[in-house]
Amino acid sequence: MQMKKLKCAVIGTGYLGKFHAQKYAGLADCELMAVVDVNEAAAVSVAETYGVQALTDYHALLDGAVDAVSIVVPTTLHYQVAKDFLDAGIHVLVEKPITVTVAEADGLIAIARERQLVLQVGHLERFNPAVLGLDKDEKPLFIESHRLSPFNPRANDVSVVLDLMIHDIDIILALVDSEVERIDASGTAVLTQGTDIANARLLFKNGCVANVTASRISMKLERKMRLFRPSSYVAVDFQNRVLTKHRTGAKEMFPGIPEIETEESVFESGDALLEEIKHFVNCIQTGAKPLVSGEAGRRALETAIRITGLLGDK
Repeated sequence: MQMKKLKCAVIGTGYLGKFHAQKYAGLADCELMAVVDVNEAAAVSVAETYGVQALTDYHALLDGAVDAVSIVVPTTLHYQVAKDFLDAGIHVLVEKPITVTVAEADGLIAIARERQLVLQVGHLERFNPAVLGLDKDEKPLFIESHRLSPFNPRANDVSVVLDLMIHDIDIILALVDSEVERIDASGTAVLTQGTDIANARLLFKNGCVANVTASRISMKLERKMRLFRPSSYVAVDFQNRVLTKHRTGAKEMFPGIPEIETEESVFESGDALLEEIKHFVNCIQTGAKPLVSGEAGRRALETAIRITGLLGDK
Protein backbone atom coordinates (compact mmCIF):
# COMPACT_ATOMS: atom_id res chain seq x y z
CA MET A 1 0.00 0.00 0.00
CA GLN A 2 1.38 3.40 -0.96
CA MET A 3 2.04 5.63 2.01
CA LYS A 4 0.31 9.00 2.12
CA LYS A 5 2.56 11.93 1.29
CA LEU A 6 3.59 14.09 4.20
CA LYS A 7 2.59 17.73 3.86
CA CYS A 8 5.64 19.77 4.84
CA ALA A 9 6.71 23.39 5.24
CA VAL A 10 9.93 25.27 5.98
CA ILE A 11 9.90 28.12 8.47
CA GLY A 12 12.75 30.49 7.63
CA THR A 13 14.17 30.88 4.12
CA GLY A 14 17.64 32.19 4.92
CA TYR A 15 20.85 30.49 3.80
CA LEU A 16 20.06 27.07 5.30
CA GLY A 17 16.28 27.26 5.01
CA LYS A 18 16.51 27.42 1.22
CA PHE A 19 18.27 24.06 1.23
CA HIS A 20 15.66 22.52 3.53
CA ALA A 21 12.99 23.55 1.01
CA GLN A 22 15.01 22.05 -1.82
CA LYS A 23 15.28 18.66 -0.07
CA TYR A 24 11.58 18.40 0.80
CA ALA A 25 10.63 19.39 -2.76
CA GLY A 26 12.74 16.54 -4.10
CA LEU A 27 11.39 13.76 -1.87
CA ALA A 28 8.77 11.48 -3.39
CA ASP A 29 7.00 10.85 -0.08
CA CYS A 30 6.74 14.56 0.80
CA GLU A 31 4.76 17.45 -0.55
CA LEU A 32 6.24 20.86 0.13
CA MET A 33 3.21 23.03 0.83
CA ALA A 34 4.68 26.39 1.86
CA VAL A 35 7.71 28.36 2.93
CA VAL A 36 7.53 31.09 5.55
CA ASP A 37 9.71 34.11 6.22
CA VAL A 38 9.04 37.53 7.73
CA ASN A 39 10.95 38.87 4.74
CA GLU A 40 8.26 38.52 2.08
CA ALA A 41 10.69 38.85 -0.82
CA ALA A 42 12.83 36.02 0.55
CA ALA A 43 9.79 33.77 1.01
CA VAL A 44 8.47 34.53 -2.47
CA SER A 45 11.84 33.85 -4.09
CA VAL A 46 12.02 30.34 -2.62
CA ALA A 47 8.30 29.64 -3.08
CA GLU A 48 8.41 30.49 -6.77
CA THR A 49 11.33 28.11 -7.28
CA TYR A 50 9.23 25.15 -6.08
CA GLY A 51 5.74 26.34 -6.97
CA VAL A 52 4.49 26.52 -3.39
CA GLN A 53 2.78 29.09 -1.18
CA ALA A 54 4.80 31.96 0.32
CA LEU A 55 3.78 33.17 3.78
CA THR A 56 5.07 35.78 6.20
CA ASP A 57 3.23 34.40 9.26
CA TYR A 58 3.64 30.73 10.22
CA HIS A 59 0.44 30.81 12.29
CA ALA A 60 -1.48 30.27 9.05
CA LEU A 61 -0.16 26.68 9.03
CA LEU A 62 -1.30 25.70 12.53
CA ASP A 63 -4.79 24.61 11.48
CA GLY A 64 -3.73 21.26 10.02
CA ALA A 65 -2.36 22.54 6.71
CA VAL A 66 0.89 20.58 7.24
CA ASP A 67 2.07 17.41 8.97
CA ALA A 68 5.69 18.40 9.55
CA VAL A 69 7.96 21.43 9.49
CA SER A 70 11.62 22.37 9.47
CA ILE A 71 12.28 25.36 11.72
CA VAL A 72 15.25 27.34 10.40
CA VAL A 73 14.89 30.67 12.19
CA PRO A 74 17.19 32.48 14.64
CA THR A 75 17.84 30.45 17.80
CA THR A 76 16.00 32.96 19.98
CA LEU A 77 12.79 32.06 18.13
CA HIS A 78 13.22 28.26 18.20
CA TYR A 79 11.23 27.67 21.37
CA GLN A 80 8.12 29.69 20.56
CA VAL A 81 7.88 28.57 16.92
CA ALA A 82 8.51 24.90 17.74
CA LYS A 83 6.08 25.02 20.68
CA ASP A 84 3.31 26.43 18.50
CA PHE A 85 3.72 23.66 15.93
CA LEU A 86 4.01 20.87 18.52
CA ASP A 87 0.93 22.20 20.32
CA ALA A 88 -0.87 21.99 16.98
CA GLY A 89 0.09 18.32 16.58
CA ILE A 90 2.77 18.92 13.91
CA HIS A 91 6.12 17.10 13.82
CA VAL A 92 9.19 19.33 14.17
CA LEU A 93 12.76 19.30 12.88
CA VAL A 94 14.44 22.28 14.55
CA GLU A 95 17.91 23.51 13.69
CA LYS A 96 20.65 23.41 16.31
CA PRO A 97 20.93 24.47 19.05
CA ILE A 98 17.50 23.20 20.05
CA THR A 99 16.64 26.32 22.09
CA VAL A 100 18.31 29.14 24.03
CA THR A 101 17.82 27.57 27.48
CA VAL A 102 17.62 24.06 28.91
CA ALA A 103 14.22 24.89 30.41
CA GLU A 104 12.90 25.72 26.93
CA ALA A 105 14.30 22.43 25.61
CA ASP A 106 12.58 20.55 28.43
CA GLY A 107 9.31 22.24 27.50
CA LEU A 108 9.51 21.12 23.87
CA ILE A 109 10.52 17.58 24.83
CA ALA A 110 7.56 17.31 27.21
CA ILE A 111 5.05 18.46 24.57
CA ALA A 112 6.48 16.12 21.91
CA ARG A 113 6.35 13.20 24.34
CA GLU A 114 2.80 13.97 25.44
CA ARG A 115 1.55 14.41 21.87
CA GLN A 116 3.63 11.47 20.55
CA LEU A 117 5.28 13.68 17.95
CA VAL A 118 8.74 13.55 16.40
CA LEU A 119 11.07 16.26 17.69
CA GLN A 120 14.40 16.08 15.88
CA VAL A 121 17.34 18.48 16.23
CA GLY A 122 19.46 19.46 13.25
CA HIS A 123 22.91 18.35 14.30
CA LEU A 124 23.99 17.75 10.73
CA GLU A 125 27.37 16.11 11.39
CA ARG A 126 25.61 13.01 12.77
CA PHE A 127 24.69 12.27 9.16
CA ASN A 128 28.21 12.73 7.81
CA PRO A 129 29.07 9.39 6.13
CA ALA A 130 32.38 9.20 8.03
CA VAL A 131 30.51 9.45 11.35
CA LEU A 132 27.89 6.93 10.26
CA GLY A 133 30.74 4.56 9.32
CA LEU A 134 32.33 4.77 12.75
CA ASP A 135 31.86 1.62 14.82
CA LYS A 136 30.62 2.59 18.27
CA ASP A 137 31.15 -0.69 20.12
CA GLU A 138 34.47 0.26 21.72
CA LYS A 139 34.15 3.22 24.09
CA PRO A 140 36.80 5.96 23.79
CA LEU A 141 39.26 6.74 26.57
CA PHE A 142 40.41 10.09 25.16
CA ILE A 143 38.99 12.30 22.41
CA GLU A 144 40.54 15.27 20.67
CA SER A 145 38.60 17.41 18.21
CA HIS A 146 39.35 20.51 16.16
CA ARG A 147 36.70 22.48 14.28
CA LEU A 148 38.31 25.51 12.64
CA SER A 149 36.76 27.91 10.15
CA PRO A 150 37.50 31.30 8.60
CA PHE A 151 35.29 34.12 9.85
CA ASN A 152 31.73 34.18 8.50
CA PRO A 153 29.50 37.09 9.59
CA ARG A 154 26.37 34.96 9.07
CA ALA A 155 26.56 33.26 12.48
CA ASN A 156 28.09 35.83 14.80
CA ASP A 157 24.95 36.24 16.94
CA VAL A 158 26.16 33.41 19.19
CA SER A 159 29.56 32.36 20.55
CA VAL A 160 31.77 29.88 18.72
CA VAL A 161 30.67 27.25 21.25
CA LEU A 162 27.01 27.37 20.17
CA ASP A 163 27.94 27.99 16.55
CA LEU A 164 30.63 25.36 15.87
CA MET A 165 31.76 23.47 18.97
CA ILE A 166 28.26 22.16 19.69
CA HIS A 167 28.55 19.85 16.65
CA ASP A 168 31.47 18.02 18.27
CA ILE A 169 29.91 18.19 21.74
CA ASP A 170 26.84 16.35 20.39
CA ILE A 171 28.93 13.62 18.72
CA ILE A 172 31.20 13.20 21.75
CA LEU A 173 28.26 12.89 24.16
CA ALA A 174 26.73 10.20 21.94
CA LEU A 175 30.01 8.26 21.69
CA VAL A 176 30.97 8.42 25.37
CA ASP A 177 27.43 7.94 26.75
CA SER A 178 28.41 9.02 30.26
CA GLU A 179 27.64 12.03 32.44
CA VAL A 180 29.98 15.01 32.26
CA GLU A 181 31.59 15.38 35.69
CA ARG A 182 33.81 18.42 35.16
CA ILE A 183 34.50 21.04 32.51
CA ASP A 184 37.45 23.42 32.14
CA ALA A 185 37.36 26.01 29.39
CA SER A 186 39.22 29.01 28.01
CA GLY A 187 38.63 31.28 25.06
CA THR A 188 38.63 34.83 23.79
CA ALA A 189 36.74 37.29 21.63
CA VAL A 190 38.68 38.59 18.64
CA LEU A 191 36.30 39.89 15.96
CA THR A 192 32.91 39.80 17.70
CA GLN A 193 31.42 40.49 21.13
CA GLY A 194 31.25 36.74 21.85
CA THR A 195 33.99 34.12 22.12
CA ASP A 196 35.55 33.46 18.70
CA ILE A 197 38.08 30.78 19.67
CA ALA A 198 37.64 28.35 22.54
CA ASN A 199 38.98 25.17 24.08
CA ALA A 200 37.10 22.95 26.52
CA ARG A 201 38.24 19.90 28.44
CA LEU A 202 35.42 17.56 29.42
CA LEU A 203 35.95 14.91 32.09
CA PHE A 204 33.29 12.18 32.09
CA LYS A 205 32.24 10.01 35.02
CA ASN A 206 33.45 6.89 33.22
CA GLY A 207 36.98 8.36 33.05
CA CYS A 208 36.97 9.47 29.42
CA VAL A 209 38.47 12.89 28.68
CA ALA A 210 37.60 15.04 25.64
CA ASN A 211 39.70 18.01 24.55
CA VAL A 212 37.57 20.14 22.21
CA THR A 213 38.74 23.16 20.21
CA ALA A 214 36.66 25.43 18.01
CA SER A 215 37.62 28.59 16.12
CA ARG A 216 35.81 30.84 13.66
CA ILE A 217 38.80 33.09 13.05
CA SER A 218 41.21 30.60 11.48
CA MET A 219 42.89 30.87 8.10
CA LYS A 220 41.92 27.30 7.16
CA LEU A 221 38.94 24.99 7.34
CA GLU A 222 39.51 21.90 9.47
CA ARG A 223 37.01 19.53 11.02
CA LYS A 224 38.70 16.54 12.62
CA MET A 225 38.21 14.26 15.59
CA ARG A 226 40.57 11.66 17.02
CA LEU A 227 39.41 8.84 19.27
CA PHE A 228 41.82 6.84 21.44
CA ARG A 229 40.28 3.55 22.49
CA PRO A 230 41.60 0.47 24.40
CA SER A 231 42.77 -1.34 21.25
CA SER A 232 42.44 1.27 18.52
CA TYR A 233 43.02 4.85 17.43
CA VAL A 234 40.47 6.33 15.04
CA ALA A 235 40.72 9.60 13.10
CA VAL A 236 37.62 11.18 11.56
CA ASP A 237 38.01 13.86 8.89
CA PHE A 238 34.52 15.35 8.61
CA GLN A 239 35.42 17.71 5.78
CA ASN A 240 36.93 15.11 3.45
CA ARG A 241 34.77 12.20 4.71
CA VAL A 242 37.76 10.02 5.61
CA LEU A 243 37.75 7.49 8.44
CA THR A 244 41.14 6.04 9.43
CA LYS A 245 41.39 3.19 11.93
CA HIS A 246 44.63 2.02 13.55
CA ARG A 247 44.34 -1.07 15.72
CA THR A 248 46.57 -3.67 17.30
CA GLY A 249 47.07 -6.80 15.19
CA ALA A 250 47.82 -10.44 15.90
CA LYS A 251 51.51 -10.22 14.93
CA GLU A 252 54.32 -8.42 16.74
CA MET A 253 56.45 -5.56 15.39
CA PHE A 254 58.81 -5.92 18.39
CA PRO A 255 58.95 -8.69 21.01
CA GLY A 256 55.89 -8.25 23.19
CA ILE A 257 54.67 -5.25 21.16
CA PRO A 258 51.77 -5.92 18.75
CA GLU A 259 51.86 -4.61 15.21
CA ILE A 260 49.62 -1.72 14.18
CA GLU A 261 47.15 -2.41 11.37
CA THR A 262 45.73 0.56 9.45
CA GLU A 263 42.48 0.72 7.52
CA GLU A 264 41.31 3.84 5.70
CA SER A 265 37.82 4.39 4.35
CA VAL A 266 37.06 7.29 2.01
CA PHE A 267 33.34 7.90 1.63
CA GLU A 268 31.70 9.34 -1.44
CA SER A 269 30.43 12.87 -1.23
CA GLY A 270 27.05 12.57 0.41
CA ASP A 271 24.21 14.95 1.15
CA ALA A 272 24.02 15.08 4.95
CA LEU A 273 21.06 17.47 4.97
CA LEU A 274 19.08 15.23 2.64
CA GLU A 275 19.85 12.21 4.82
CA GLU A 276 18.84 14.17 7.92
CA ILE A 277 15.48 15.15 6.42
CA LYS A 278 14.87 11.64 5.05
CA HIS A 279 15.55 10.31 8.55
CA PHE A 280 13.06 12.82 10.00
CA VAL A 281 10.42 11.71 7.51
CA ASN A 282 11.11 8.04 8.19
CA CYS A 283 10.74 8.57 11.95
CA ILE A 284 7.35 10.17 11.36
CA GLN A 285 6.25 7.32 9.12
CA THR A 286 7.55 4.44 11.29
CA GLY A 287 7.45 5.83 14.81
CA ALA A 288 11.20 5.34 15.23
CA LYS A 289 13.19 7.55 17.61
CA PRO A 290 15.31 10.18 15.84
CA LEU A 291 19.07 9.74 15.79
CA VAL A 292 19.28 13.25 17.24
CA SER A 293 16.25 13.41 19.51
CA GLY A 294 15.10 16.35 21.57
CA GLU A 295 16.86 14.73 24.55
CA ALA A 296 20.14 14.53 22.60
CA GLY A 297 19.78 18.16 21.54
CA ARG A 298 19.13 19.11 25.16
CA ARG A 299 22.27 17.33 26.39
CA ALA A 300 24.41 19.10 23.80
CA LEU A 301 22.85 22.45 24.69
CA GLU A 302 23.29 21.94 28.43
CA THR A 303 26.98 21.11 27.99
CA ALA A 304 27.51 24.03 25.61
CA ILE A 305 25.86 26.40 28.11
CA ARG A 306 28.15 25.15 30.88
CA ILE A 307 31.14 25.91 28.65
CA THR A 308 29.90 29.37 27.63
CA GLY A 309 29.28 30.15 31.30
CA LEU A 310 32.94 29.40 32.07
CA LEU A 311 33.94 31.68 29.18
CA GLY A 312 31.77 34.53 30.41
CA ASP A 313 29.46 34.44 27.37
CA LYS A 314 25.71 34.90 27.69
